Amino acid sequence: MKRILLIEDEKNLARFIELELRHESFSVTVVYDGVTGLKLALNEDWDIILLDLMLPGMDGIEICRHIRAAKKTPVIILTARDSVEDRVSGLDSGADDYMPKPFAIEELLARMRVIFRRQEEREEEHGTWLVFNELSINLDSRKVSKGNESIDLTKREYDLLVAFMQNVNRVMTRETLLDTVWGFEAAVDTNVVDVYVRYVRNKIDSPGESSYIHTLRGIGYVMRK
Repeated sequence: MKRILLIEDEKNLARFIELELRHESFSVTVVYDGVTGLKLALNEDWDIILLDLMLPGMDGIEICRHIRAAKKTPVIILTARDSVEDRVSGLDSGADDYMPKPFAIEELLARMRVIFRRQEEREEEHGTWLVFNELSINLDSRKVSKGNESIDLTKREYDLLVAFMQNVNRVMTRETLLDTVWGFEAAVDTNVVDVYVRYVRNKIDSPGESSYIHTLRGIGYVMRK
C-alpha cells in the first residue's frame, strides 16, 4: 500500500482529500502545520507528499526545498496561489507538480498515477537484468519481454526461464531443473519439467525459428540460439 503524506491546514479540504485517497486504497497521514509536516517528510518514507503552500509555522516553498535537499520523494504542491510566478517558484523549489485550488480529485489522482509510472520506469531502468538475444528479464519487477513485446508467464514458468537464462549454454538435466525450480523436496516427477519447458517454449519462441531451449535426448535441456 502506497503511503501519502498530506500537509494541508484547511481541515475540511484535508479531510475530503484524505477520504478520497483512502477510498483508492492509499495509506494517508494528514498534518496541519509546516513544522510537523517537514519533520514527518524527512523522518519517514513516503510515496508522494501533497503539500499546501500557505501553512502555519513554515511555508510550503521552504518545506519543499528542505525535502529536496535530503530526499527524492515526489512532491505535488496544492495551493490557491496560481500565478505564473507562484508556479515557477513552486517548481523551482523542487516540486514534481503544481495544482491550483480548487481542483477535481480525479485530476489529482491522474497526476499521482503519472508520478507512480515514472517511478516504476526508473526502477526498471536501474533494475537487475538477464538478457539473451531478444529475451530480457527484469529480476526486480519480474517483467519478461521479447524485443518490445511483453510476455506473461506463470510463477513456475518464470522461475524456469530464469534458471535457463542464468545458465545459458550450460546443459541442465531434468533433475537439476526440478531441484532448482520446484525444490529438493518437491513431490513431482521429472516429467513435469518437460511439460513446463513446452509451456515456456510456446510463449518465447517464434513460428519458423529454432527454439531458445534445445532438448538433449536422454540428458536434459540447454538454452542457446
